[in-house]
Amino acid sequence: MPLRTTITERQRRLGAELRELRERSGLSLAEAGAAVGMGGPHLSHVEAGRTAVATERLVALCRTYGCSNAPYIEALTSMAESKGKGWWSQYRKTASQLMLDLAELEARATGIRTHETLLVPGLLQTESYMRALFRSALPTASSGEIDTLVRFRRARQEILDAESAVTLHAVIHEAALRIAVGGSDVMRGQLTHLIHMSGRPNVTIQVLPFEAGARAWFGNPFLILSAGVCGLETVLVEHPAEPLRLGDDESIARYEAAFAGLSQSALPEVITDAGPDHHEKRDSWGLIQHILYTH
Repeated sequence: MPLRTTITERQRRLGAELRELRERSGLSLAEAGAAVGMGGPHLSHVEAGRTAVATERLVALCRTYGCSNAPYIEALTSMAESKGKGWWSQYRKTASQLMLDLAELEARATGIRTHETLLVPGLLQTESYMRALFRSALPTASSGEIDTLVRFRRARQEILDAESAVTLHAVIHEAALRIAVGGSDVMRGQLTHLIHMSGRPNVTIQVLPFEAGARAWFGNPFLILSAGVCGLETVLVEHPAEPLRLGDDESIARYEAAFAGLSQSALPEVITDAGPDHHEKRDSWGLIQHILYTH
C-alpha cells in the first residue's frame, strides 16, 4: 500500500497516540511490531500517520502496550476506521488542509470551548460579518472565492443545529465586539445574533470586559475540542504561520486551566429570558446591549 502524501489531523493524532502508548510501555518499534506481526518500519509509518492500521492490529497494539481503557481504545478504533468523509469532502479542491481538518475535528467533537480576543468566533459569525471580514483580509480574492469561504464557514456552523448538537462555550473579549467589521449595520446584526444564539441550550457566551485588565488577558485565541473521551482532546492555538495543534496531556491541562480562568474573569453569561432583576448587576447581556446601542 503506497504511503499517504497528505496526512490529516485525525490520522496524525491516531499515530501520535499509538507512539505515546508504545513509548510509555518501553517497547521499541521492532519489539512492538514483532508482537503483532508487523515490521518496525511499517509501525513507524503508522505512528507517523503515513499509512493505515487494521482494527485487529490496533487493538492488539493497545493490549501489547498494557492499555485496557475500553472507551479510549474504542475511540482510537473509530479514528482508524473513519474514512474522513463528510460535508467538507466537496471542498477538497478549494479549501486548505487546515480548513478541512478543522471541519472534521469539529464534526467529531462533543464540546468546544473557544476564546477570542479581536474577532467574533467563526461558529457565531453572521454571513455579513464573514463577508466583510474575508473581503478585508483578502482584498485580491474574487467574489467566487469569497463565496466559497462563506459557504464553508456557514457549513461548519451546522454542528450547532444538529440533533445531537455540540456544546459551545465562548469567552469573547470586549475588544472583539467593539472592532468594527463591515460598518454599523453589520455589527448590529452580529451583536444581535450573539444574543439570539445565547438562547440556545447548547451555547454559552461570556464577554471578557476591558476592566478585567492584563491579568485576564490571554494573547492568542484558542479552541479546545473535546472528543468525549479523556485524553483525546485537541487544542488549536492561533499562530501567524498556521495554528498550533496540541494533544499532549500537559498542553491540554494548561489550556483548560487558562480557559477556566478566563471564564471566571469574564462577566456572567448571556441569559436572554431572564427578568429585569437578573440584570441589576453587570453581565455579558448588558454589555452587548450597551455596545449595540452605540451603533
